[in-house]
Amino acid sequence: MRRRFYCKNSVAFVFSVVFFCCILVLIISMLRVPDVDTGNGAMSIYDDTSLKSSGNDKSVGSFGNMMIDMLPEDLAFTVFVPSETAFERDLRLSANNSLVEEKINDTYVVISRVLGFSAIPRVLDTAMVPIGGEEVSYDSLSGFELFVSKDAGGVLVVNGVKSESVDMKRGKLVVHVMDGVIMDAEFEQSVEPDFDGDD
Repeated sequence: MRRRFYCKNSVAFVFSVVFFCCILVLIISMLRVPDVDTGNGAMSIYDDTSLKSSGNDKSVGSFGNMMIDMLPEDLAFTVFVPSETAFERDLRLSANNSLVEEKINDTYVVISRVLGFSAIPRVLDTAMVPIGGEEVSYDSLSGFELFVSKDAGGVLVVNGVKSESVDMKRGKLVVHVMDGVIMDAEFEQSVEPDFDGDD
């Protein structure tokens, strides 16, 4: 009789240990305990020591902010955002006309397509790009190959498009404002104006 009581008690003990371990794991994961310092001065890939800019950064513009807001701030991405002038010149998107309720869905489609061509899933500061015209290639989110270099003056150039402003940080994102839109030939052809001779 005594042996049966012991078996029931040991099963209850094992169950309670497993239960408390699961609760402990849940609590730790909810608290998001930070990484342990390795002590060797190496930076963890999860450190967020960059400066955060506001969500309405004027130098990026309204369409640039739309692009950046589509990416998570806690993952490392580099985005080559077209300037407001480039959006209007190359894609015919203007803040006054393209953000109205009737056109907002079409605008999001174009912006998300541009994001696929102009974002890479890694941090790329201008200091990481060699000077002197040597190109470094990266695949964008859509698989489009980006050729990144610096011209003789040290200006960042991506697929022939020069930068206007570089190395802005938002969370773990690195943002470079470009004087043009990075896109493949098929998308470029789809956004070109239709000339039907009715001027």
